[in-house]
Amino acid sequence: MDIILKKMETEEEIRGKAYVHWAAWHEAYPGLVSREYLQKLTLERCEKIAFAWPDHLIIAKDGDRVVGFVGYGDRGEEAPDTGEIFALYVLPEYYGKGVGQQLMEAGLEQLQGYPQVCLWVLKENRRAIRFYEKSGFCPDGEEMFSPTVAASEIRMVLKREDMLSADRT
Repeated sequence: MDIILKKMETEEEIRGKAYVHWAAWHEAYPGLVSREYLQKLTLERCEKIAFAWPDHLIIAKDGDRVVGFVGYGDRGEEAPDTGEIFALYVLPEYYGKGVGQQLMEAGLEQLQGYPQVCLWVLKENRRAIRFYEKSGFCPDGEEMFSPTVAASEIRMVLKREDMLSADRT
């Protein structure tokens, strides 16, 4: 396994990103989001999303195969001092191999100018919450219900000064 991280550029990479999105949702989210939403989340729909949002994405490739991705950006006027990890997905067969951690580090590097970074995660997705906690994120008490997926999400925040304090101890 020789994982390479890079910005998403080609149509083949965009289609690969779409496949990762589709496969990850169908593996990780049954029982966490509505069955109706998952049934509507087809590979074709994921491809439309991928082609509509090709920027601010880093993909992980194993050879020619896209095996994961991270999407990142800023919160705009809503929170100008906050970057956000919008999405981080890895194919199930790459769980536990460090690919997710590499992608998280790459996304955080792209957001290094922000004093804090946030992300939203399904409240019941314990595996993802543990992963984000290992990356330094903590729940901040914000929660929202997403009618689209019929599930609650919590916000997790990484504050750069917390990271700096931890590095000094």
